[in-house]
This record gives sequence, structure tokens and C-alpha cells, in this order.
Amino acid sequence: MKPVKLLLLLASLPVAVLAQLVPDSFQVPTAYVGANYKIVPLGPAVADLDYHAYMSSIEHIRKTEGGDWPRPDLTMEDQAKDMAGEKAQWDGRKSFPFAVLNLEGTKELGCFYLRPSTKQGFDVSVTMWTTKEEFAKGFEDQLYKDMKTWVAEAWPFKKPAWRGREISSEAWSALPDKASK
Repeated sequence: MKPVKLLLLLASLPVAVLAQLVPDSFQVPTAYVGANYKIVPLGPAVADLDYHAYMSSIEHIRKTEGGDWPRPDLTMEDQAKDMAGEKAQWDGRKSFPFAVLNLEGTKELGCFYLRPSTKQGFDVSVTMWTTKEEFAKGFEDQLYKDMKTWVAEAWPFKKPAWRGREISSEAWSALPDKASK
């Protein structure tokens, strides 16, 4: 990509996408262990587990999260690119995606995301999903309860937006965007 086109692309992105989500001085938590699960950074190390988890629950995730992801035609090549992007976001302190795994680390149960808020009034957007199987067991409610406490106690956010839990997709979309700087 030519430098001018790259600059124009970067200029069109919301400031929240370009800025660090947490300051350099903040020690980012890299794990959490619950009663029957653990979370670890989402990236290349868990790519296979992640791919199989979301591909096993395409319609469920679309129904509970809204949107058209995941697509049935996603490949492991697509997954590798996505995981490299997630790792880059993590390394740049721009967002913090986590894989939710069983305690043995052999199966992904879902994902948990901390991303910059693009809407006024919130400093972070928090989302999560679980596989259809885990949702049916009621696991998503436990994950939400645990993550709500963890975000409040371990992270520096003052006003998290729990999208899909405490604020609907419709209400989120209706909020004013943060001003570009």
C-alpha cells in the first residue's frame, strides 16, 4: 500500500482503534482461573481450539451475538490471519481478546474481549460468546459473573460497556460516537 493511502486509511479510523487501551504503566493480566475454566490470551497458540469452537456454533453465535460472524466458509488460513491480528492488537495494548478454555487447556468454551469503546460514555467495550454446548449448560452466565468481577477488580476501566448484557446492540448503535481527535 502506498504511504499516502495508508495515511488516509489510518486517518479514517476512530481514535479509539489507534490508541492504547491501557497505559504502559498498567500490568496487563494475562490469565484468570475460574472454578472449571481458565482464560488465556487469544492468539496463534490457541488457533486450532478457537477455530473448532466457533465453527461448531456458527448459528448459535450469530443468534446470540448478532451479525454474520462466523461465516461457514472460514478456513484455517483465515484463522491464522485473524490470530496474528489478535496478537498484534494485544502486543500493541490496543485490545485484549481471551480464549476461554477448559482447565486442561484442551477445549475452547468461548471467548472474552476487551476492546476500546467507540461510543461516548464508555472507556471499554466488553463482549463474550460461548459455544452452543456451553451456553446450554448455563456456562455463559457464570462467565459473565466472573468476568464482571475480574474487570472491576483487575483492570483500570471506569465505565465498561457490557454489550449484549447490560446494553443491547440497538442501544449501543444509537449512542453517539466518540469524537475523532
